[in-house]
Order: sequence, then structure tokens, then C-alpha cells
Amino acid sequence: MTTQDGLASTGTAPQPADADAGAGDAATEAAPAAFGAALAGAATYPVAPGYRVNVRQGAGTNTPLVRQLPAGARVQIRCQQRGQWVVGPYGTSNLWDNIGPGEYVSDSYVHTGSSGMVAPGCLS
Repeated sequence: MTTQDGLASTGTAPQPADADAGAGDAATEAAPAAFGAALAGAATYPVAPGYRVNVRQGAGTNTPLVRQLPAGARVQIRCQQRGQWVVGPYGTSNLWDNIGPGEYVSDSYVHTGSSGMVAPGCLS
């Protein structure tokens, strides 16, 4: 598997961001009620096949790694913001997709079918 968000692979096995990378607590995973209602019918998008995509705390590879999405994952994009440029399987983009509170993935690794925004801009 390849781990990607714009950084070259070191050839070492990927390490989890923390001991409970796959399971979060209610405080970090619960969306505000308004967001939850708005997202209830929202589309999900697949990440690039064969990639374990890094989830970052912000819109750049220089922000802390939060976790990794498993190969074959689908994401629901809450909002998008511009950040660091990344080259990925779906092109070169500075769009980052917010998939949860404090969780961003490069849009270059998400198949949205568009080179532009598919969700509203994130509020700063």
C-alpha cells in the first residue's frame, strides 16, 4: 500500500498517528447538530484506489498527522479550503477537503469528479 498526501514514501511501514487511530471519542468525532443535519444526505467520495491517505490537522503536509484512511475509504466532504499545493493521482491541487473536525485530506487524492470545489468553503 502507498501512504500519500504529497510526501514521498520512505519505504517503511506506516505507523498509526496514535494508539486509537481508528476509534475516536465523542468529543472529537461529533459534529455540531447543524452540520450533522446538513450532511445527512451529502455525497461521499472515494479516495484513490490503493492509497492510505493521510488525514492532517490543517490544509498542508506541514500540519500534524491525525490518522490515515484505509485503502478503499470513502469520505464525506464537509467544506473545502485552499492550502498547500499537492500532486496526487487526481491532479495537482491546493484544495483540501475537511472530512471532520480538525481533519483535512488533499483533494488530489479524492475522486470528486471536479477540479474545483464541490462543497462550500470552510469558515476560518
